[in-house]
Amino acid sequence: MSLKMMAKKATTIAVLALFAMLLCIGSSAYAELPHAVVAEKPATGPAVKVAQGFMIPYTAKIPGTDVTYKMIPIPSGLVQMGSPASEAGREASEGPQVEVEIKPFWMSQYELTWAEYKAYMVVHDVFKGFETHGMRKITEKHDGLIISAPSNLYDPSFTFVNGEALDLPAVSMSQYAAKQYTKWLSLMSERFYRLPTEAEWEHACRAGTKTAFSFDGKAEKLDDYAWHYGNAEETTHAVGEKRPNPWGLYDMHGNVAEWVLDAMNDDGFAALKKIQAKPLTVDQALIKSDKLYPRVCKGGYYDVDARACRSASRLASSDDEWRQEDPNIPLSPWWFTSGPSLGVGMRIIRPLAEPADGKREQYWHADTEGIRFDVEYRIDEEGRGARGFVDPELPQATKTLQSKQ
Repeated sequence: MSLKMMAKKATTIAVLALFAMLLCIGSSAYAELPHAVVAEKPATGPAVKVAQGFMIPYTAKIPGTDVTYKMIPIPSGLVQMGSPASEAGREASEGPQVEVEIKPFWMSQYELTWAEYKAYMVVHDVFKGFETHGMRKITEKHDGLIISAPSNLYDPSFTFVNGEALDLPAVSMSQYAAKQYTKWLSLMSERFYRLPTEAEWEHACRAGTKTAFSFDGKAEKLDDYAWHYGNAEETTHAVGEKRPNPWGLYDMHGNVAEWVLDAMNDDGFAALKKIQAKPLTVDQALIKSDKLYPRVCKGGYYDVDARACRSASRLASSDDEWRQEDPNIPLSPWWFTSGPSLGVGMRIIRPLAEPADGKREQYWHADTEGIRFDVEYRIDEEGRGARGFVDPELPQATKTLQSKQ
């Protein structure tokens, strides 16, 4: 065996060892999930009244793993998306304000951590292993179950410049990779997860408030709630170390900015203002685009000032700035490497009213031709990145793969 082949095999074994560390292979965690909607209001803890009863928080495991995430119920309501013209620090892209009607959903209590995202990252080598051993071959019956797993990092020092401790927020993934993560988790857990729209995110962040921040609007109190330029020492911090907002969500201001589904228009919300419906539905307020840039991240991050951490603030993705030091040729559709992208992460939601199976893909797929081409070229021509199908049997199949290594 050549040295190159030995090195490749050693790398594969190391990745699977990481997977084994993250995973406690066994039965799906599906049966372990407590009821998220109950008939009677609990004596303690948050609860959201809905027609079916009361939505309550729940903690779940990524199926087959020891990695947990906690979901917090978010009530329905009306949100004034954007900031009033009088708000200090207001940017042109934050207006004019529009009213949006929000339906109830659960949102992850914390920003997605490296513990969660690494469980997805290692699927790359798992899929490669399936291909090598002729396991879980993709057929037409797997349409709708296929995801792409992000390519192995070309140079981890870019991605992990602020550390890779499992309780730190995961960063630098593209919006496409973030959406693929939600598809992976959905198919594994048999529950529908996705990124929030900007209106949903802002509703959850504001938590019923109308001030610049979700506490009392005074920037001098931000240190109690957020990691930002004034206190973060230019790095991310473990999730949940600051005070939560009124609905129990942590780090909505600062630490890392968070992907939403929306694109950003040059005229802000002007186009939404012209829609006759008052208030707008979430779907009407979702800004779509056939262009990859700019897309919206919310909440500010560790290296921006208080003004950029307001509930209404918007961070626009940038091809030039976010890939300035990218060593990948061609550039990766799954990873950014520099600038503000080092402070960009994600948070997931689960709507109470889930869309029909045929309508879920719109929240998960690559929505530009360029991304679709880049993903296919990377996987099919260069062998970087991987694709496979995801279902509740994936953990057991991974265990079988480990036995073959």
